[in-house]
Order: sequence, then structure tokens, then C-alpha cells
Amino acid sequence: MKKTDWSAPLRERLPQDYFERMLDFINTTYAQEVAIYPAEDKIFRALELTALEQCKVVIVGQDPYPQPGKAQGLSFSYPETFTVKRPDSIVNIKKELLQEGFSKTGSDLTEWARQGVLLLNAVLTVPENQSNAHAGKIWEPLTDEIIKIASADSRPKVFILWGGFARKKAALIDSEKHLILEAAHPSPLSASRGFFGCNHFKQANGFLIEKGQTPIDWTK
Repeated sequence: MKKTDWSAPLRERLPQDYFERMLDFINTTYAQEVAIYPAEDKIFRALELTALEQCKVVIVGQDPYPQPGKAQGLSFSYPETFTVKRPDSIVNIKKELLQEGFSKTGSDLTEWARQGVLLLNAVLTVPENQSNAHAGKIWEPLTDEIIKIASADSRPKVFILWGGFARKKAALIDSEKHLILEAAHPSPLSASRGFFGCNHFKQANGFLIEKGQTPIDWTK
């Protein structure tokens, strides 16, 4: 885990033995024959791309894509080089963006991260084709603290929680200081039950502008 401005508050909040157990989990898991995603050097990429001092928006996902070539260490994002053969969450996210007036063509959300959007999965690793198989193993204490640190920070933020899994994280967030936006998950199974029409991207930018911050260019 590279040192970022998230490192010090995380070290203050979590016991030393947690980091030892986390490192042991990573070493053991990636040494197994089954493929694990994302690549080991991208596990903490969300924290590396979006500094705490620059964080404006937090979008919480469940865990990385379990298919080869997709996971980048950023929730909902995958490389432009990956060819999608079926509808998935990012396809529906782009449909909602277009409905709100933002035209985004690609599936790579790296530029969002560079603008201050923390694309955080609650579980940071996944075995190939075994969605959420690492839930409850090691990651939740870390990612819960990341959300709490973002909430404790003095700068108002937008927390976007899609689906039942992410919405449980609302209890970790100071709703008097920050804007919490909740909706159904953008997956093909649930997007039509409250994700489409949520208007979260426009609401997020409206809140940021109100608080004197630069809005996110969602088209990038």
C-alpha cells in the first residue's frame, strides 16, 4: 500500500495487527492458483488517484469486476480496451448520465478519480468469476474507516450509494455536513427500479457549487 494522505488517519484508526493481517491476506490470496482481481498493484488505486484533500465525491461499489481484464481498482470502472458483450452497470450509468445531460462515451472512470471522485469498492479484491467471495474476509474494516475519514473531513462531500449493499454505509456518514444520495443499483437487474431518473450527477454538482467547489466534469 503506497503512502497517501489517507495513510496517517487510517493508521491512527486501525490497530497495527490489522495491517499485518491485511498484508498476509494479500500475499496468501495472490499466491493461489485462482486469478484474483484487480492486479495486486491496483488494489489501492482509488486512494492513490484521489487524495483525501481533493476528495469531493465518494461513489461506493460492492467489489471489483470478477472477469479478466476489467478490474482497475476503481468502482464501476473498466478499461476502454475491454469489449463488453452484455449490458452491465457502467452501461446503465452512461444512460443515466446522458439523461441528465452529460455525454460520456467510455467505460474508464479514471478522469473522475483525478477530479476528486473516490471510486471506492467496499471489498477490494475478488477471485475470478466469484463475485463478492472476499466479503467478510479482511477489507470492510479498512473501507469503512475510509468512509468515516471522508465524512470526518471538514470539506462537504457528496456520498453516492447505489444498491442495498452501499446504502448500508449511510450510517457511517455525517448527513448534516454532507449530501447522501441513495438509489437502486445500476446493474441490469435493478436499474429500472429507481436508478434511472435518480438525477444524482446533477444533484452532486449542484451541491458542490453551492458549497463553493468546482463541479465534476462527468463527461470525462
